Amino acid sequence: MTFVPHAGQAGAFWGMIKDGQLIKAIPRTEFDPRPTKMISEGVVSRTYHQTRVKYPHVRRSYLEGYESGDVRPDLRAREEFVRVDWDTALDLVARAILDTIDEHGNEGLFSTSYGGWSHGGVLTPNVLQGRFFNLIGGAAVTVGDYSGGAGQIIMPHVLGDMEVYSRQTSWWQMLQHCETFVMIGTDMHKNGRAEGRTTDHSMYPRWEQIKEAGVDFISINPQRTTTDEWLDAEWIKIVPNTDTALFLAMSYHVFDNGSYDQAFLDTYTVGADKFIDYLTGETDGLPKTPEWAAAITGIDADQIRALADRCATTRTQFAGSWAIQRAQHGEMPYWAITAFAAMTGQIGLPGGGVGFSWHWGQGGALFAQARVPGGLPQGRNRVIGICPASRLNEMLLNPGKEFTRNGSTFKFPDVHLIYNSGNNFASHQQDTNELLRAMEKVKTVVCQDPWWTAAARFSDIVLPATSHVERDEISSGGTYSKDKVYAMRKLIDPVGESLDDFEIFRRLAEKFGVEGPFTNNMERMDIIQESYEKSTAADHMDFEEFWTTGVARVPQPQEEFEWVRHGKFREDPDANPLRTPSGKVEIYSETIAKMNIPDCPPMPMWLEPDEYLGNSEPDDIHVVSPHPFNRIHSQFAQSDLRHELNVQDREFLLINSEDAAERGIEDGDLVELHNERGALIAGARVSDNIMRGVASLYEGAWLSFDSKGRCNSGAINILTSSRASSGLSQATTANTCIAKMRKATDVDGPNQAYEPPKTTIDVVSLDTSGFGLERADNLQETFTANMEPGEKLFYEYCTLCHVPQDPASHTKNQWRGITESMFVNAGVTEEEGALILEFLDQYAKPD
Repeated sequence: MTFVPHAGQAGAFWGMIKDGQLIKAIPRTEFDPRPTKMISEGVVSRTYHQTRVKYPHVRRSYLEGYESGDVRPDLRAREEFVRVDWDTALDLVARAILDTIDEHGNEGLFSTSYGGWSHGGVLTPNVLQGRFFNLIGGAAVTVGDYSGGAGQIIMPHVLGDMEVYSRQTSWWQMLQHCETFVMIGTDMHKNGRAEGRTTDHSMYPRWEQIKEAGVDFISINPQRTTTDEWLDAEWIKIVPNTDTALFLAMSYHVFDNGSYDQAFLDTYTVGADKFIDYLTGETDGLPKTPEWAAAITGIDADQIRALADRCATTRTQFAGSWAIQRAQHGEMPYWAITAFAAMTGQIGLPGGGVGFSWHWGQGGALFAQARVPGGLPQGRNRVIGICPASRLNEMLLNPGKEFTRNGSTFKFPDVHLIYNSGNNFASHQQDTNELLRAMEKVKTVVCQDPWWTAAARFSDIVLPATSHVERDEISSGGTYSKDKVYAMRKLIDPVGESLDDFEIFRRLAEKFGVEGPFTNNMERMDIIQESYEKSTAADHMDFEEFWTTGVARVPQPQEEFEWVRHGKFREDPDANPLRTPSGKVEIYSETIAKMNIPDCPPMPMWLEPDEYLGNSEPDDIHVVSPHPFNRIHSQFAQSDLRHELNVQDREFLLINSEDAAERGIEDGDLVELHNERGALIAGARVSDNIMRGVASLYEGAWLSFDSKGRCNSGAINILTSSRASSGLSQATTANTCIAKMRKATDVDGPNQAYEPPKTTIDVVSLDTSGFGLERADNLQETFTANMEPGEKLFYEYCTLCHVPQDPASHTKNQWRGITESMFVNAGVTEEEGALILEFLDQYAKPD
């Protein structure tokens, strides 16, 4: 028996190895006070699960029709996969890439691998994929993300920072000074269970200390969450998608009774006069009174007044979730919350103010002021084609169509090849049925993944990647503390013929003549060690000791106990202005006003969603789709953990007891949800922990269609809409979703989502000499040659997670606000930061 240190997004652990097999994952509680079952029960079961992709495969019709071009994309997920050898698989991929470039240019290639959350290390598949494609001329890519797509666009206009990925006020300040902590859809207990790199759950005991110190927690949410129960929060039920109306009415109330902070508005904000005119009805004849909001939100007017009074008279922190901005007009609730915090003078106070990342990355943890391991950069992408995350359907259906994003106009690329690595896009994209129809115009879909996810099943060529326990890697944590570096040592040999992502892309790079630039002439372990040596942890522990023990700590400076979000701005707004055009909180934005976007006004306003309980039919249900408890989106969906919460092996649907009784539904029954976009089967969990008219279904279930076309697994995006939040952000609206619900009396067999697809046993090997792969010789690009120093640093540091942002996507001032947070996350030194900003200044959007 041997014990090897490893880590993943859900925490650090010892891999218990016997006869070359991983038999147990033992959480390292000396570094993680609250480990989850994702480690102790999830890691092993998913590693050896029957849905592992063990060999390269090609869809039958694609293999038979690649020469003629008749590859029958309409048969994806409806026919068997043929096992092929690695050379055949990679040569088919190379040929498809070259054919696409010849016929449509590099813009015809599209990467759905936008996120870096596949395993928590630094050599993530999306980064390696971006690096490979950028070496051969680039590819069209996604921009933004599904997590905080609306927030990250609107908040630089309001507070000068994206806010959704920014560290929060220190927990010590919260414990000392906060009196009321208001959670608007926020669920720290559930969503803090995993993060992008490696979590340590360090805030869990801190939250308990904050509660013991007497802080009162208030939860504004359609459902009672695990955080509400844990912190004994007062639960205020609210109709989904109406948070903006609530905070407008609260702002009206404090203005109307004179309890607002005029001095703060005068000193720290712009546009308050226009906002107040809107609140009082001067501009539209409709005062935004508590009675007005009560009819929209379902919250009693007296309760709205009481909440506003409490927030105006106690030190209050407002914690906005990412969920509330994943909705139509999702920019508005963030702006309305910020406006109310400004009306009450809370912003920048110790223990008070606004934060939009308390639930993520152990928000509130102390920052170690550390550089973290970085891996390899993606480099510059020479293709200008972009698609905002969640606009995938629209892009495929409307190539060349113009769209706006953050005040600029773009055109959707004409995509004919999708490459997907480490990403289950077929599960996380809204309106799945529309997506699958749209994909029929795409000739080739390549998926590189350890498991037969929905994305793999709807692909043409499937390349088996190792899971993170079958490769050496390095990670860091937490997202905001940066106080630990973790060794992710290889625990077992690869399952089947799977290869790690670095090796897959190295082999592809070799075929395209760019192996040296791709690997930087380094082996995997060389890259890992170099990444470690560049981190602050190397100042405290040498690499050999680190690799043996598995964890290197970085001390947290004492002054971090005093850190307050927006605190310096509050202390001296002239010396420390926000990175907005005015340097202040912009309750009204002249910049957005000039954009003249029909569905995004220049200040927080109530805009009725196209579908919500306020305009639905009496028997409709609003379906919300929060992040799952025992998963990281769709990761771990097939593990043994699913049996803890699933009902009859389907995703469970939390249903109000009265709604269930009206429909004859009992706990444990199977139910059908349906709307004009699709239908699904889920398992009923009947409870009073959700308000009437609302049902809650975790996102991330894998797909499995029954003979009636319903998802028999309970994947929520069968029902969600692909509409954009607005013309400003083009972000997802997953939580704007109305459906009808009934007891399922016509269930069509068991859920097959976690069964492998039909595959052949015999291995096919093709003669690929006629594929014309020599065409690749003309595609080589000089990776970072002729780049100025700041440009090179930007594409090194700022491409390690998502795809690099276009320097022209933000103004000079906005870049300074955004990089103030992001430089910290990336470990950029002061000198490097100055060079990067010098580069960004040359190409930034005009103010």
